[in-house]
Amino acid sequence: MPTPPAPQQDTRDQQHPPDTQDPSPARPGTLTGRIPVLDIAPLVHGGRRPAKAVVGETFQVTATVFREGHEAVAANVVLRDPRGRPGPWTPMRELAPGTDRWGADVTPDAEGHWTYTVEAWGDPLTQWRHHAHIKIPAGIDTELVLEEGARLHERAAAAAPASSRAVLGTAVEALRDTARPATARLAAALTPEVDAVLAEHPLRELVTESERLPLLVERERALFGSWYEFFPRSEGAVVREGEPPRSGTFRTAAERLPAIAAMGFDVVYLPPIHPIGTTFRKGPNNSLSPGPHDVGVPWAIGSPEGGHDAVHPDLGTLEDFDAFVRRARDLHLEVALDFALQCSPDHPWVDKHPEWFQHRADGSIAYAENPPKKYQDIYPLAFDRDMPGLITETVRLLRFWMDHGVRIFRVDNPHTKPVAFWEQVLGDINATDPDVIFLAEAFTRPAMMRTLAAIGFQQSYTYFTWRNAKDELTDYARELAGETAHYLRPNFFVNTPDILHAYLQNGGRPAFEARAVLAATLAPTWGVYSGYELCENTPARAGSEEYLNSEKYQLRPRDWESAERTGSTIAPLITTLNRVRRSNPALRQLRGLHFHPTDQEAVIAYSKTAGGKDGSNTVLVVVNLDAHHTQEATVSLDMPELGLHWHESVPVRDELTGNTYHWGRANYVRLGPGGAHVLLVGRGPGDFPPDEHSGLLRPSSPLIGGSPTP
Repeated sequence: MPTPPAPQQDTRDQQHPPDTQDPSPARPGTLTGRIPVLDIAPLVHGGRRPAKAVVGETFQVTATVFREGHEAVAANVVLRDPRGRPGPWTPMRELAPGTDRWGADVTPDAEGHWTYTVEAWGDPLTQWRHHAHIKIPAGIDTELVLEEGARLHERAAAAAPASSRAVLGTAVEALRDTARPATARLAAALTPEVDAVLAEHPLRELVTESERLPLLVERERALFGSWYEFFPRSEGAVVREGEPPRSGTFRTAAERLPAIAAMGFDVVYLPPIHPIGTTFRKGPNNSLSPGPHDVGVPWAIGSPEGGHDAVHPDLGTLEDFDAFVRRARDLHLEVALDFALQCSPDHPWVDKHPEWFQHRADGSIAYAENPPKKYQDIYPLAFDRDMPGLITETVRLLRFWMDHGVRIFRVDNPHTKPVAFWEQVLGDINATDPDVIFLAEAFTRPAMMRTLAAIGFQQSYTYFTWRNAKDELTDYARELAGETAHYLRPNFFVNTPDILHAYLQNGGRPAFEARAVLAATLAPTWGVYSGYELCENTPARAGSEEYLNSEKYQLRPRDWESAERTGSTIAPLITTLNRVRRSNPALRQLRGLHFHPTDQEAVIAYSKTAGGKDGSNTVLVVVNLDAHHTQEATVSLDMPELGLHWHESVPVRDELTGNTYHWGRANYVRLGPGGAHVLLVGRGPGDFPPDEHSGLLRPSSPLIGGSPTP
């Protein structure tokens, strides 16, 4: 990863609190500073790699801060921008009294390599106030205590801006005014005006600064977006009995883009678009006996027509691909391209670079395997035979497609390649093009998934597809929104060409609806593979997660017009979910997730809040996970987590129907199979004028199986 630039001298007005000395780290030979600052979070690999955020994303910095005896201590966070300039300091608060754990929310406002530090300091004015509250009423050392307070306020005034000095000066005069009662003199130093000045310009002693920790701030799409995956060769394809199939092209695939954009997607993701090998080509349903017109698997890359820097001739030309990218851009869609570092036996690399492959004892090249699966049509690469050469070629290929308008890559099976390889490749690309996003398709062990995220992948596939029960979803979502949120950004795909979970196979349309709501509201980035909106759910065989007649092996044109005409599509729900996501900051972030108790295991409830617990934007989601039965439940809201008092009742508007209700601490719901409520939480009467509900799904939608009690 590129290292953050060296800090430069600040040239702008610094809104930093006054100090009695320069902030300093620990002295040589000691492990702590004058005031210990320990266990700072977020911290990735001991600070060797940056924590991550996107522009405008708020995250919490925490640290353990304490000092000797009973002396008052305080702390703040300092963000430094990519030029090394410190921004306004952010005061920290003790997260739970007596724990010595402090935290503050910070928000970077530009892309680049930032740093953050925690400054701990002695707080003599808070210490004085504590003593004065005890001693003055008791008549203990009255004049001495008041004079000590006057001197502390004088010191604070000397370091404060001129505009604030008068307020502190008035407090000093009052503290020394012996004509007034002692309690009145003390009260004059405890006014809201004095509090406000000291909150912004505290008197700090023994300031101790932690080490500067790295923070990588990227563009919003690295965290938030809706993805749609489809095979260009299936759009516009012609498949008739007794005739050779005719592939769709980039130009026919572009005709599908307006419908994808209309559903509110941000990214259109294409499987590999390169020439496909013929040696050991797979036929329909993974058959080893293909017919003469079978199209093969797009991930078996390479033929005499070219390799990773060529397009399949059936799809068109590079110029046609460029036109596809331009059309997507016109519709505010980004094109993500699959990047699969593997080859068919017919790839040009097999002859030109035999050193890049693992040869067996008989001289043959080993094909890919993931027992019990076998991929006879794919040769994996042997990275340790010539890693520098493979790095150079990989960077060249990525930059080739970047030159053709691709700024997002979905990387196939990165966990089967060395971590060091990806660290160098991604570091090279993002050093010059920090807007390029890489999604790791690594369904593997947690250590590998987390490490790939830490070394540079902006997004990661997850285990979401296999988390279907209430406890599974709760535990996993908490982990992603908490433990790893500062470096691993999940992309919740509800299905893929490889994964059709049993929940979808057996649950029908209600299961598809419920999973869409969960994915779209639990994670800031989610995705669907084409056909999901049609609720395609027929497996290749019992117990398999493969689709019958999988699009990986054959052309699959779909009759979109008929589905819309007959209502056999959940595209209206997907459209509504994407609209709601865009209009609610709470759903554009990963953090701020909280689960609320329900008295039914089939009903899950959670909220997401942006802007802190004052609830500037809060969305509450309730989903019936049972795809076969109506469920009734009581949702018990954790009101303080919503920024509310336990006794309050507030309006909530269902963004799926437009209906408005009042919810309080306990709420009854009745939801049909797979039904859900996506509720925008208001703060008082009149929050939701009726004319705001137009264009939403109506209560008659099959998604809605019931309503909260008004």
